Amino acid sequence: MRLFATIAAFAVAFFGALASPTLPLPPPSEFNITSIGVNGSGCPTGTVYYVLNPPRTAITVTFSNYYASAGPGISITENRKNCAITLGVHVPGGYTFAIATVDYRGFYQLDYNVKAIQSALYYFQSQITQAVASSTRTGPITGANYVYQDEFDIWSQVRCPCGADTVLNLDSSVRIDNSENKNGFGYIANDSVDGHLDTIFNLNWWRC
Repeated sequence: MRLFATIAAFAVAFFGALASPTLPLPPPSEFNITSIGVNGSGCPTGTVYYVLNPPRTAITVTFSNYYASAGPGISITENRKNCAITLGVHVPGGYTFAIATVDYRGFYQLDYNVKAIQSALYYFQSQITQAVASSTRTGPITGANYVYQDEFDIWSQVRCPCGADTVLNLDSSVRIDNSENKNGFGYIANDSVDGHLDTIFNLNWWRC
């Protein structure tokens, strides 16, 4: 009986360790962004910039001309805007990182049953796996700033290649859907506080 108890205790400890992902570490000081490229209907040249915060735990991408709208008299081409961003990143040896959460900040105005959808996905160059985050708000909303956070489960976080310089692809879109109220108007756009729409990508780091 004592042998079986010992085996059982070992199995619990072993498989429990497998089931518990390693906790994230402080980011390495050598991590840096080396280049940026943008393309899309929501990010004309000169309207996008990024900031890597001093602790190197978050990348804020700010848009100054990113909006979508829908309603009577508005062209269908205005219903959805997108932006594809490529960031060259320097990752020091022995480290890997993933995006843990995505914070959205902006402004919307929605008639009854009109929806505003904001989404983002990310992946690393040469990797097939992608991580997707999105938020949806439904009217009526007379006009409001919003802040929303989407969180990736630690098991589903897509990690960059270990200790290798790579390209981080950040694809985002904003969309207005008035299919349930054809006469309704909707708008999602720049935050009225400072004229920007921000998407903040918060990072987790590990040794590898």
